[in-house]
Amino acid sequence: MKTTVLLTLTLASAILTGCKPRAGTAAPSDGFTVVFSQCNNAEPYRAAQNELMTRLWKARPGVELVIMDAQQDSAKQIGQIETTIRMKPDLLIVAPNERAPLTDVMRRAMAAGIPTICLERDIAEPHYTTWIRADNRDIGRLAGEFIVARLTEKYGEPRGRIVELAGLKGVEAEINRKEGAHEVWAKHPKIEVVTEAVANWLQSTAKDRMTEILSAIPVIDVVYGRNDPMAMGAYLAAREKGREKEMIFVGIDGLPGDAGGVRKVEEGLLAATFVYPLCVDKAVEIGSRLLREPDFKPEKVYTMSSRLVTMETAGPR
Repeated sequence: MKTTVLLTLTLASAILTGCKPRAGTAAPSDGFTVVFSQCNNAEPYRAAQNELMTRLWKARPGVELVIMDAQQDSAKQIGQIETTIRMKPDLLIVAPNERAPLTDVMRRAMAAGIPTICLERDIAEPHYTTWIRADNRDIGRLAGEFIVARLTEKYGEPRGRIVELAGLKGVEAEINRKEGAHEVWAKHPKIEVVTEAVANWLQSTAKDRMTEILSAIPVIDVVYGRNDPMAMGAYLAAREKGREKEMIFVGIDGLPGDAGGVRKVEEGLLAATFVYPLCVDKAVEIGSRLLREPDFKPEKVYTMSSRLVTMETAGPR
């Protein structure tokens, strides 16, 4: 059976008729339609999720995948999911842009009888069939411990000045990556967070914020970017000012490939990154069972593991 995979959304006929898209935009009558509501295609992590999601579903005959891009806009994502509910797909996968705003519309999807997978980020109430996640608080603790070790190596004791670059406020990953690190640093009173700037997960925004910070703060030991693009944006800003060797840059995501965080560690630009699983392979595994096994009852939460990547552990290219 031929599998059709769409990376853009053409839903006008579905909205007007109240049914699934027809020939060329839908699965065969004996197949399945899966909708993936992606919070933002612009981030490299999200692009990697989309690519893997497309490839894995394409390998499963009879599945039509539709990917929606909310463009980091919760209102847009809510509207797209409302459209999805009217389509009545066989499976909905959601990477929420924000915790609270997406909660009610995902409740409505569940009430409509649509199996719903919450991917990686959570929502304020557990209105999903299953949540596939990584432990961001643990990743934050690991990042905090790595930074303490590097500061101790530098000064002979755990002390130093840290700049933090934050993702989108209110998102589970942002909250727990911060709190996990601060849980570690709170044990060391000579470690100081001198400022935190919101860069919304984006390299270009982080570069702008870091440029401002460098003009205001003369001594910085560590930049903790709560994803790799923000850490790299900070590095680029520091390099333009000739200050990149004064501090280390730590990120999270650990994507492979030339633009990924692992390569930036290998090149000596980032001191470390932490692999943040895409969670997509598990989502496709569980989603496939939900589609094809009527009696299957998934666990409410699946937690994927992470790991530290440094120059010593990155391995061969």
